[in-house]
Amino acid sequence: MVNDEEQHSLWPAFAEVPAGWRVVFGEDSRAACVEYVEKNWTDMRPKSLRDAMAADDAARQAAQS
Repeated sequence: MVNDEEQHSLWPAFAEVPAGWRVVFGEDSRAACVEYVEKNWTDMRPKSLRDAMAADDAARQAAQS
């Protein structure tokens, strides 16, 4: 599963998907699910933090121009 902050989680197939999360990888073995997460969640920072840091970097670069 993944949320709006692009954080990933493993979740049992029998359990209801919590609000704010969506399924991005089908039901499979734990090993396959872990492999998917490891390949697709390469930056542990929440999306909002990554976006804020990118905006700060852009503002800093614009100020230096």
